[in-house]
Amino acid sequence: MSTTAANATPPAPIPRQIPYIIGNEGCERFSFYGMRNILTVFLVTSLLAYLPQAERGAAAKDVFHTFVIGVYFFPLLGGWLADRFWGKYNTIFWLSLVYCVGQGCLALFVDSKAGFYTGLFLIALGSGGIKPCVSAFVGDQFDQTNKDRAKVVFDAFYWIINFGSFFASLLMPIFLKQLGPAIAFGVPGALMFISTVILWAGRRKYVMVPPTPPDPHSFLRVSWTALKSGLAGQVLAGLGGALAVASFGFFALKIWPPYGFVIAACVALVAVIAFGGIGVALQLEGARGAHPDEAVEGVRGVLRVLVLFALVTPFWSLFDQKASTWVLQADAMTKPGWFQSSQMQALNPLLVMLLIPCNNLLIYPALRRFGWEPTALRRITAGLVFAAASWVVVGTMQVVLDGGHVYSIVWQVLPYALLTMGEVLVSATGLEFAYSQAPQSMKGALMSFWLLSVTVGNLWVLVVNAAVKNNAVTDAIKATGFGVTAFQMYFFAAFALVAAVIFGGYARRYRMVDHYRKA
Repeated sequence: MSTTAANATPPAPIPRQIPYIIGNEGCERFSFYGMRNILTVFLVTSLLAYLPQAERGAAAKDVFHTFVIGVYFFPLLGGWLADRFWGKYNTIFWLSLVYCVGQGCLALFVDSKAGFYTGLFLIALGSGGIKPCVSAFVGDQFDQTNKDRAKVVFDAFYWIINFGSFFASLLMPIFLKQLGPAIAFGVPGALMFISTVILWAGRRKYVMVPPTPPDPHSFLRVSWTALKSGLAGQVLAGLGGALAVASFGFFALKIWPPYGFVIAACVALVAVIAFGGIGVALQLEGARGAHPDEAVEGVRGVLRVLVLFALVTPFWSLFDQKASTWVLQADAMTKPGWFQSSQMQALNPLLVMLLIPCNNLLIYPALRRFGWEPTALRRITAGLVFAAASWVVVGTMQVVLDGGHVYSIVWQVLPYALLTMGEVLVSATGLEFAYSQAPQSMKGALMSFWLLSVTVGNLWVLVVNAAVKNNAVTDAIKATGFGVTAFQMYFFAAFALVAAVIFGGYARRYRMVDHYRKA
């Protein structure tokens, strides 16, 4: 035995409380995807049945993506509550109870728009509010002595998400068809209750990082000082505020009829964050003296991360449409009588469970042997490219369908495989990356910004869907020779590819930092 081998330090053990968090997440993800993956079908066939058949698909997409926007907007609230007041565990527990009530509303009010939409709102609040806390809570269980095990656990965390999603995607469409919507939405509600019980059962074992007291050198305070230090930053921040007001003005004055409240609110949020962030970055040095150098550099680091998050938003535009646009496309394909279009979504989590170990055990080691290190930012860049490729394929399939050639749903396996590889490279990597780059005082908040990128991604979907309701836009699309749906698919593919090129260029200059807590 060599001296090196004899003196090698054995791997640190995985913390004993992790199974509770993993079990909680598996049940919660079954609950969420169980209702999410039958939502479009239920809306088209039941809740929106009062609309003409030709209008139901577009209306269902609007409801679905508005719901997803809410799910990924409320992490801002959850992260703030966890970081400043309740701590991560209490935030997860109490918002999980709200989540349970929302799931109950879906099961009880399948014939009531008001009751059903109330349930969707409560689920968005509960599910969204716990999102930044759960993944950050996982990271809190590690320190400098065992941080190398964190990647294994984050992969397991993402694997169990897809384990729950797989069975939910496979079974809930059958429950919806055979047992009706009350049972189909009730089962996910029961799983959410079990998830909450599992979380509560491990309460005495968790590492509880307390909420951060009010900090005179917080991100917002440093940013405000920077903005006040010069005219240029104030002008940019003011421009962002003016655009936010204008966004609500478009909605209130109905200047463009499809411009709904959700689009107005999201555009306003993006304008404030984007222009305010640029203003802070331009004159951040003006905050020195009033705040410690570490706080100023912390803000600089967060702003650099937010640029990367912004460039990931096109991925979510593509990914979340597999539960809306791709399901509607599958309805036009041939399939066995027992198979439901929405069941194709089970392919996504199944492939994730296969690809994560395949990448870690085979592909990444092989790349390293060839001298190419698959860093987090390189993986995300490649993921954007894979996602773009999936939409080139699905767009070409739509062109064939529009030409009157109906074919088997089996052909959707190819775009699902490409999109899922993109998901593994972007989403699983992003969770780990966001946690590691966040200063301790705002891990929940920065995880919220990572999740907010999903909201913005779904915003682009609503904007594009609203645009094609304009006659001038649809006439221009028809002039290209493509149908509206196929044109949108190619547009989203190009959108993601452009983002991949810019992301890759920016990532080459990005300096990684390490913000795991000390032992």
